[in-house]
Amino acid sequence: MTTSTSPQGTGDATAGGQGGAARTTKLAIVGAGAVGSTLAYAALMRGAARTVALLDVNRAKVEAEVLDLQHGIQFMPMARVEGSDDVAVCAGADVVVVTAGAKQKPGQTRLDLAEGTIGLMRTILPGLVEVAPDAVYVMVTNPVDIVTYAALKFSGLPPTQLFGSGTVLDSSRLRFLVAQHCGVAVQNVHAYIAGEHGDSEIPLWSSATIGGVPLLEWPGLGGRGPLTGEVRDDIAREVVQSAYRIIEGKGATNYAVGLAGTRIIEAVLDDEHRILPVSTLLDGAYGLDDVCLSLPTLVDRRGAAERVEVPLADAELAGLRSSAESLRAVARRFGL
Repeated sequence: MTTSTSPQGTGDATAGGQGGAARTTKLAIVGAGAVGSTLAYAALMRGAARTVALLDVNRAKVEAEVLDLQHGIQFMPMARVEGSDDVAVCAGADVVVVTAGAKQKPGQTRLDLAEGTIGLMRTILPGLVEVAPDAVYVMVTNPVDIVTYAALKFSGLPPTQLFGSGTVLDSSRLRFLVAQHCGVAVQNVHAYIAGEHGDSEIPLWSSATIGGVPLLEWPGLGGRGPLTGEVRDDIAREVVQSAYRIIEGKGATNYAVGLAGTRIIEAVLDDEHRILPVSTLLDGAYGLDDVCLSLPTLVDRRGAAERVEVPLADAELAGLRSSAESLRAVARRFGL
């Protein structure tokens, strides 16, 4: 095994600086590409875990990423960084984030990526579960809903312990665009994208609020108009298309997804009981089952602990069911 470790920090340091009672938190990231390395950087900068381990089949790449991160440890919350092409580097992880997969090309949909990535999950998951059986697994690889569904089958893990990053990033894009139109801070916008992380995703306008005001009743401030149906349609379209625009311009999305992934990690490691729209296996919610898609879900140390059933307008429920059927069709196509 080849492992690079940081001289900074020690393995017996405790989470949150509480002294000897708490165990060190460890985050393992599978894949040291644009998303995996950015997620490692974001997690380190936010102090999400005391140990961050990178796993990648490209030994030279993972060692270079680890070394680069180690050189910046002085400017971050204290942490240990390690990496390897051997799965043993993930041993004992509290959270395992899987970013490895086929790279999305300009003009290619997330679902086009499915076949190669599903095969990769079949190969890598048994080894990961063997070395980190108690970890919470977060799938970030696209198409995340199909990959999460396949990973549950290949790993044998319960849906609380393995779930996808879902529409956490999409919801952030939605909130940013709403805030930009309304002239308010993005932190004052509360709105979710549900369904597929992809072309059939659904904005939940009926439950969205801005500063406590229902979004559909927002009057507009400072000469900015309300969120009319036309404006909402434009925003929803931009949420879907923005990833394609970024990929066309620079080859990959990495910063926002790295931050979104770190937010999920923190919710787990810090036992935050935070509601996030992650992708989980449905078991009857809204009349849907046997499909992974995103709905607001309570995320804490247990993982995707409990789904929150948000009231849906008729059009939103119809869109959610259509999104589910689209995902089921893809799963059937790959024999899942």
